[in-house]
Amino acid sequence: MELKPRLLDLYIIKKFIFTFFIALLLIIGIVIIFDISEKIDDFVSNEAPLKAIIFDYYLNFIPYFMNMFSPLFVFITVIFFTSKMASNSEIVAILSCGISFHRMMVPYIISAAFIALFSLGLNLFVIPTSNEIRVKFEEKYIKGHNKTTVRDIHYQISPGEFVYVESFSSWNNTAYRFTLEKVRDNRLVSKLSAETAVWDSTRGCWNLRKYFIRDYSTALEDHVRSGATLDTVIDLSVNDLYIQKGAVETLSYERLNELISIQKMRGDENVKVALIEKHTRFALPFSAFILTIMGVALSSKKRRGGIGWNIGIGIALSFSYILFLRFSQMFVYTDFLPPGIALWVPNILFAIIAGFLYRIAPK
Repeated sequence: MELKPRLLDLYIIKKFIFTFFIALLLIIGIVIIFDISEKIDDFVSNEAPLKAIIFDYYLNFIPYFMNMFSPLFVFITVIFFTSKMASNSEIVAILSCGISFHRMMVPYIISAAFIALFSLGLNLFVIPTSNEIRVKFEEKYIKGHNKTTVRDIHYQISPGEFVYVESFSSWNNTAYRFTLEKVRDNRLVSKLSAETAVWDSTRGCWNLRKYFIRDYSTALEDHVRSGATLDTVIDLSVNDLYIQKGAVETLSYERLNELISIQKMRGDENVKVALIEKHTRFALPFSAFILTIMGVALSSKKRRGGIGWNIGIGIALSFSYILFLRFSQMFVYTDFLPPGIALWVPNILFAIIAGFLYRIAPK
C-alpha cells in the first residue's frame, strides 16, 4: 500500500507538536518543584499570599521559562521521536515508498514554523506583560527592594540639554552633584548646578537644594542666581537614572523601540541592553528551524545503541546553542559587533552546521 504524503505530514506534525508540549509540561513541572523548594523560605518569611504565588509568580514564570529554553525543547523533541521512528524502521519504510528525504522534511519545517510563531507571539505579546507582574512579585516577596548607587551619569535629555550626575542613590532617590547645561548653536547659554536633586514622586519633579544658575550672554558675561531650594521639571525621571537590566524584559515591542530611541538620543550606555533584548526576541524563535533540521539529520539513521546516544548529542548541542546565544551578548557590550549581527551569529553558525549535517545525512 502506497504511503500518501498528506498522511505522512499529519503523522509527523502530530508527533512533533504533541511531543514538544508534553516535554514542556514535564520539564516545567520539575522546574517548578525545584523552584518552590528553593524559594519556600522567602515565601514564608515575607508572608507571600498563596494566590499571588500561583497567579502572579508561577503563572507568569511559565511563559518566560518556555521561551528561554525553547531551543532545548525543540531539539530534544526532534531527536526523541525521530530516533524512535528510525529504530522502528519507519523512516526506511517512508523512503522505500518513494518519498524523498527532502519531502519528508516538509512536515518538520511546518511544525518548526508553528513553534517559531508560537515563540515569537510569546516574545512580542505575552512575556513582556507576564514579566512585569513576575518582577514586581520578586521585588516584593523574594529579592526585596535592592538599593544601589549609580555613578557618573551623562545624559542628553533633549537636543541641546545635557544632564550630569556624579552619583545617584536609589535608596533615597537623590542625585548628588546635579548639573543641567543648555547649549544653543554650539554655545553654552546656561548652567544649573545643585548640591543634591531629590525626586518628588507626587509632583513628578526634581527638588534642587543649594542651587546656582549661571546665564551666559553672547559677550560671555554670566549672571548668577542662587537659592536654597528649587523645583524643576525636566524630561528625566528617577527611573531613567536607575534602570535594571531586567526592566527591558517587561516592555512591549513598541515601548522597547521608544526606549531605544530615547537612550540613543541621550547617549545612554544602557541602550545596548535594550538592543540585545530587541534582537533576541526575533533571533531565538528562528532557531526552531535550524535545530529541527539539525535534529532530523542526526537522528534519522538507526543506531545500534538506541536513542540514548542521539538524545545525549541533542542535549549537548542545544545547551551549547543557548550558551553561545548568551555569550554573543558580550560582542555587543565590548563593541566588537553591532547587536543586529551579534545576536544572529549563533543562528548563522548553527545554520552552517545544520546544513553540513543535512548534506551528509543518509537519504
